[in-house]
Amino acid sequence: MAREAGRRGGLDEQAVLLAAGLADLAVSTLGSALGTVRGLLRRSDAADLAAEAESELLARGRLVLDRYASAPPAHLEVLARHALARRAAGDA
Repeated sequence: MAREAGRRGGLDEQAVLLAAGLADLAVSTLGSALGTVRGLLRRSDAADLAAEAESELLARGRLVLDRYASAPPAHLEVLARHALARRAAGDA
């Protein structure tokens, strides 16, 4: 029984340590990101960077919509194309 209690305490302790490590990682990442943003805002070409970032985001958005929003080809259409390809291969 004492062994299970020790193990359980170990799991609880591991969970707390894991949560604390993740929180520290999030805080340090956020601090680094804020430092990068401050550095970008101090640049003289910030307007050009913002315009370039906007155009890149628009291009990415178009790519994502093209990738996921387009409907897949109809199943019967695919089957018909396969049948035509087989006929053409059989005729040759």
